[in-house]
Amino acid sequence: MSSDGRVSIEATRAVVEEYLASERRGETAAVAPDVVFRFMATGEEHRGPEAVQAMLRYFYREAFEARTDRRRLVVGEGTAVFEGVFVGRHTGEFAGVAATGRDVRVPLAVVYDVDDGAIVEARLYFEVPAFLTQVGTAA
Repeated sequence: MSSDGRVSIEATRAVVEEYLASERRGETAAVAPDVVFRFMATGEEHRGPEAVQAMLRYFYREAFEARTDRRRLVVGEGTAVFEGVFVGRHTGEFAGVAATGRDVRVPLAVVYDVDDGAIVEARLYFEVPAFLTQVGTAA
């Protein structure tokens, strides 16, 4: 943290990179005890490391067998923006749609807020309309 209370770009990058590496392992390192992850399309919130880990497990292992391909990470003081593509197979209920077994490639962006050496909030932008089109249920 800088002398004016802001989290440096380097510190922000280190925290977010640690989190992204842990997420690939199915963990949630580098998150604050009171962390909040929000799905911006629905307003749904997951509070605390255990709830975040359960949400990620559901998303990547239950509703889908998936991974995220990173496109870019833009880092500022206390904030980082991840852009990627969610890639996988739709294997369970998601967004009201029963498992289709179809492969999907869905644009994804996440804005991370960092403070005191940990992620305190994440806002997830998952392109639900792209998912619905790819599984054949778009209106």
